[in-house]
Amino acid sequence: MTARGIALAATAGILLGTGFRYGYPDLALLGAAAGIAVVAALVFAFWRPRLGVARVAEPDRVARGEPADVTLTISNTSKVRAASLIATDRCGAATVDVPLLRLRAGHDTVESYPVPTHRRGLVPIGPLHVTRRDPLGLITLNRAYGGTTIVRVYPRVHPMRAVPAGLTRSLDGRVDKVPQGSITFDTLREYVPGDELRRVHWRSSAKVGELMVREQLDTSEPQIVVLLDDRATAHRGDSFEDACEAAASIVVAAVREDLPVTLHLVAATLSGPHLDVLTEATLGDGDLDATLRHLRAQKLGDTLIFLTGPGGRDDLGALSGLRSAYPIALAGILGDRDSSPAAPTDRLLVIEAADGAEFAAAWDGVRGW
Repeated sequence: MTARGIALAATAGILLGTGFRYGYPDLALLGAAAGIAVVAALVFAFWRPRLGVARVAEPDRVARGEPADVTLTISNTSKVRAASLIATDRCGAATVDVPLLRLRAGHDTVESYPVPTHRRGLVPIGPLHVTRRDPLGLITLNRAYGGTTIVRVYPRVHPMRAVPAGLTRSLDGRVDKVPQGSITFDTLREYVPGDELRRVHWRSSAKVGELMVREQLDTSEPQIVVLLDDRATAHRGDSFEDACEAAASIVVAAVREDLPVTLHLVAATLSGPHLDVLTEATLGDGDLDATLRHLRAQKLGDTLIFLTGPGGRDDLGALSGLRSAYPIALAGILGDRDSSPAAPTDRLLVIEAADGAEFAAAWDGVRGW
């Protein structure tokens, strides 16, 4: 109820009470008229329009800065009257006005508007809020229609041509880099249509009585582990956004080359597709030493990529201590290229870049993985 409605209802009570108590029919009549106006406003505002709301985001996954649109279809499913309403649709942190003028029964209207994709993250769309006001402005009622759609704004991906070289381990303990990889027997399985006949193991097939096929794996293929530093103390300005872009670029390049890659965060524990994790990642408090101890114990791969901000420069020494578990280690410092550069060593490669695009260019320039 608006301030006008509250005042009119109070006035109606006072007039009715005064009129009946002291015998003033005119005051009682005015009070009754004011009371009828309040009741009529309540009936008008509480009439619930029957609306069907369908919302489609196209696309619902988009890289930062790329266009995305929402198409909103609103149907008047009532059978009696047309509806003229004031509607707004939630779009992230903003609201979008949706005009609903004389929407006749059984008809619908379609509205489209762009989704803000200038920042990485989740953009909730909806629900549709419909506001009903009576003609005298005594009552205002807000109702929600439809569900919520989520648009995922991924970090921007920069093209990378280079990928780390593979490693082969001999029986005497040596580790050599093998750019082209090697093939090693893994197991046998039953033949399925489409398998190459040259991979059939005829001796085993004769023993079993059906065709058996050799499964092989590449023991020298690089196992990439990306560690994204999401500690608030490690970043300044937009350096975390730049680090997310660098991580997304590495993940996409690895998937393009069909290389196994895992993504880990220091402060948070998120699961799901890597780009979804990078979309939801936020700054927090974490223990880098504990994370490094976990990576050393697990030995999740042979190539470790550590992405941090200006505040993580002092932690590179701890990262170089993982070289025994990860023969190839690279650190990327995003957002602080102008300060004194950290020199690469035989234990750790270092890339310093102002943003994700510069990191991708420097990545392609790395020699001697």
